[in-house]
Amino acid sequence: MMDGILNKLLPESANNDFRGHKIALWGFIAFTLLMTWRSIIHMFFEKYGFHEIANFSTITGDPDPMILIYRFFSLWGFAQLIFCVVCWVVIFRYKALIPLMYLLWLFEWSFRTFGYPFIREDIAVQGIYTVGATPGAVGAPYITFLLIILFSLSLIQKK
Repeated sequence: MMDGILNKLLPESANNDFRGHKIALWGFIAFTLLMTWRSIIHMFFEKYGFHEIANFSTITGDPDPMILIYRFFSLWGFAQLIFCVVCWVVIFRYKALIPLMYLLWLFEWSFRTFGYPFIREDIAVQGIYTVGATPGAVGAPYITFLLIILFSLSLIQKK
């Protein structure tokens, strides 16, 4: 059984033959579209994303710390966008790797849900730096659950 799952995650041939459930394929496309939009907002509209979407407060100081914070937020968006480009390459050329990509997304979102609460104090919950909950913090458990379902469907072989 473990060999079968490993072969689905790392197929011998990374071709365009996706053998999982059709819902997993379309779910991956929709999720990648959403994550690409998120990445573009973080990268190019960092002030809007930081304040209006993520609900973070403006921090004042001399020199202005927000310039550096916006830069890191934008770089984070760029890193996200790089992964999204890889996902788009998989969608158009290497669909056999979709289960592996789901697993990588699952690592990211499940770590937000279960990992960060143990290793970092949650600044979003404190309310010191925020004026409301961030969508990523609120949505992470639901997205993790959705990704588990879609990942499982991606492993089911078509008949």
